Amino acid sequence: PVSTRARDGDSCKLRACRPTQRGVRLGSKTQGCKRFSRSEFPPRCFHSHRQMTVKATSTTSATVESPITAPPNNPLGFRNQFWKWRGQTVRYQALNEEGTGPSVVLIHGLFVNCDHWRKNMQPLADAGYRVFAIDLLGCGYSSKPDPYGEEARKLSGENGRPLGAPEATLGTAGGGSRAAAVALAHPLGSCYNFYTWAEQVCDFSEQVVRPPDGRVALVSNSIGTITALQAAVDQPELVSGVLTVNPNFRELHTAETPSFAVPAIQWVQAQLRKYGQRVFDAAANPKTVKQILKEPYNVESAVTDELVDVLLTPLLTPGASTVVFDQLSYSAGPLPEQLLQDERLAAPVWVCWGEKDPWTPPKRVLALERYESVRELVTLPNVGHCPHDEAPDLVNPVIIDFLK
Repeated sequence: PVSTRARDGDSCKLRACRPTQRGVRLGSKTQGCKRFSRSEFPPRCFHSHRQMTVKATSTTSATVESPITAPPNNPLGFRNQFWKWRGQTVRYQALNEEGTGPSVVLIHGLFVNCDHWRKNMQPLADAGYRVFAIDLLGCGYSSKPDPYGEEARKLSGENGRPLGAPEATLGTAGGGSRAAAVALAHPLGSCYNFYTWAEQVCDFSEQVVRPPDGRVALVSNSIGTITALQAAVDQPELVSGVLTVNPNFRELHTAETPSFAVPAIQWVQAQLRKYGQRVFDAAANPKTVKQILKEPYNVESAVTDELVDVLLTPLLTPGASTVVFDQLSYSAGPLPEQLLQDERLAAPVWVCWGEKDPWTPPKRVLALERYESVRELVTLPNVGHCPHDEAPDLVNPVIIDFLK
């Protein structure tokens, strides 16, 4: 059975999920839940359909052309659409766009894109939700400006924010807590940071999603968690809730790394930015990518040619490798526990976690229930870091229950 912890007053208790024909369903909700009012390769494509440049009309009534060659649809037939944001072009997909139900935005993790949610979009739309999935700037088929160029610096979400390195209480692999200084600014001044992505998600929600009730729910995977939480902190009136699927605690962050190891890590990061293209070239092929994906995926049968295709093809577009090495050098920015304690976070947070995830310490995930903002913690058996793709029949009912 799937396990779930639901907050009831000041405590969390473990509940079981009941299996159904579709997968699992959460047991009846605990009554009296507390609610808060706190304020460069040539482009290529392995798809069977012909590769082409896409023009799509966004809900902002502007015809936006993709800056790179992209397929017209994803493998399940969802149309690729494009939205202009701060002079950049952003790819997204939408189902039940004209509906009147609640709106949800799906936010991907590191080095992937909105196609990672392809198995989740239709079931959510069938349940009556307006469903949107977005490629964050620098990812998928969205624009990839030079991370250190003047154009990128002007659009960075770090601009105008008081950053620094405030002390925060973080978790440990054993489920404990510790104090650490959390450097917030990208060490290289890159535009590819959580503040930029959070502002992108908020603007996308207001300009494209246009929720009928004025609010959106955010569902995220891996480090997409931090983008979602930061967006909820930045605009609490916009975000109705956050569901994180396997949060990532960013082990390369300086606050997560022993101080003696930081210089060595920074040296490796610099070498990768300077000489890493050959490594990227050698690894960016279907066979190698499939093997890499078998580490975070516990359900190896989910590592299909289709998955490799939708993840690898955008990584072969111009500028993608530069973004990859920049993100590997991003050893700063806000962290999950830090944001969960932010008094500006008003949205309820659910945590959904695959217990076979090799990248996320189990006790650290379970310890998230100590934060008031975390209302429910769901444990999924026999799945790894990407349960929404490994076992959508388990995850989709959890997402729907969260959205209710």
